[in-house]
Amino acid sequence: MAMSDLPDDLNPATLLVHGGTRRSQFEETSEAIYLTSGFVYGSAEAAEAAFVNDGSRFVYSRFRNPTVAMFEDRLAQYEGYPRCFATASGMAAVHAAVFGLLKAGDRLVASRALFGSCLYIVSDLAKRFGIESVIIDGTKNEEWEKALSVPTNLVFLETPSNPCLEVVDLEHVVPLAHKAGAKVVVDNVFATPVLQKPKKYGVDVVVYSATKHIDGQGRCLGGAILCDDEVAATLAPFLRHTGPALSPFNAWTLLKGLETLELRVKAQSAAALKVATFLESHPAVERVLYAGLESHPQHALLKRQMKAGSNLICLHIKPVNGDAKQAAFTVLNKLRIAKISNNLGDSKTLATHPATTTHQRLSVEEKAILGIGPGTIRVSVGLEDADDIIADFKRGLDSLIG
Repeated sequence: MAMSDLPDDLNPATLLVHGGTRRSQFEETSEAIYLTSGFVYGSAEAAEAAFVNDGSRFVYSRFRNPTVAMFEDRLAQYEGYPRCFATASGMAAVHAAVFGLLKAGDRLVASRALFGSCLYIVSDLAKRFGIESVIIDGTKNEEWEKALSVPTNLVFLETPSNPCLEVVDLEHVVPLAHKAGAKVVVDNVFATPVLQKPKKYGVDVVVYSATKHIDGQGRCLGGAILCDDEVAATLAPFLRHTGPALSPFNAWTLLKGLETLELRVKAQSAAALKVATFLESHPAVERVLYAGLESHPQHALLKRQMKAGSNLICLHIKPVNGDAKQAAFTVLNKLRIAKISNNLGDSKTLATHPATTTHQRLSVEEKAILGIGPGTIRVSVGLEDADDIIADFKRGLDSLIG
């Protein structure tokens, strides 16, 4: 296989189409899918040489695969990190990034506003394996300063957070973490690699659920870990031996998703701003949190860290007869274009009720601390016409006020 011969000064959008391409002897235009578990060798000597494991030879698809390698190389080039490891899901990426870099007796500091499964990993699971876990309010710099005033091994955070779009000041937190001796892992799913570049702030590791915006069409699962060579040397054995491998077919699907990633995210962000502006004006809505609205309590920080507001909106529905949950369910049940789904980043507009889906395992008190109430709805704006999305939500919201 031959790597494509590209100029060194290509713009990011071009890298999303051409980066990492490897062509076989057939010179195909679309990347090839290498649906194979293993590879053959011309001699026993060639097999012996292949297992030197210097990366020059594919030996087993749990370790490396040509199609998966194309996805890894393309995303790494776009993100600006030297290395990328693809995984079978976003949570596989989070698990590997955390446990591949920690051991019993280490100390972990994490922001509290995390996706439910991420919170489980950095709190419950970490403690089970003898890792000290400190959970703080990531929006308060003074809490980071206190938590990172003692030696620490790892910091984990997501910004903006799921689902209430809390933001962590990376410019402030990353130097504190490094001074404490910690590597910083950032879940960049909500911002996407298009709108936020954690590497700019010195972040050591970025993780993605590629299932979301990178695929962007609800087709497959996948995850990614991006890092420098030093971190990669630590993570590589963990990934090789624990086996969270991405399938070649899913890697091919994600490659095709990367080609349109910028177009989709920019269009969705523009539509989301229009939808969020409408939602904020509706009398049945108590509050709207959207990165692109000036009403967001951290708007200035969001504007500094992100290029646009992304496609995620968090809205809180006013209670009707004292019942916010039923009011939210009424809105969801009247949707005809947007679909009720706990996924996000799709070309279709999706809406979910976090308190009973993505964050249902948390107690009422824990949900309240995160800003998740019975009337909270998370909306992932798709590629439909924004006016149609607005009309879809207006139908349900209008029904709440008669």
